[in-house]
Amino acid sequence: MKIAFPTDDGKTISPHFGRAPYYLIAVLEEGSEPLFEQREKSYHGSEEHGHHDEHEHNHHRDHSDMFAPLSDCQVLIAGGMGSPAYDHALSMGLQVLLPAEKIIQNALAMFQRGELKSDPRRIHNHGQGNIHLA
Repeated sequence: MKIAFPTDDGKTISPHFGRAPYYLIAVLEEGSEPLFEQREKSYHGSEEHGHHDEHEHNHHRDHSDMFAPLSDCQVLIAGGMGSPAYDHALSMGLQVLLPAEKIIQNALAMFQRGELKSDPRRIHNHGQGNIHLA
């Protein structure tokens, strides 16, 4: 199983999926310690994604560029994300969790024990200040 964590520093879960420049991927295999790999991700502010202000006016753009590095992952654990990105992740078949825990190692251990809780209030409904409850 592969679990993706959007991150700015490789240690903490980024508070906003779209602004994180990397994914830390945890590879879980039965009877082994997790292996980790860092992957680059397009993000708000990167040239390939476009300037963040432009994105503010077009929230329903295709998020495929941000999700391309996750094609072999089954789970996405993020600190928060916009509803278009959340819907895109679900359409890819990803299990999406949005926990309060910010330390990747802690969140991974909680996930492995079945104790990681997702908070749907962490889904941002862009432009309206509301949340998208799943």
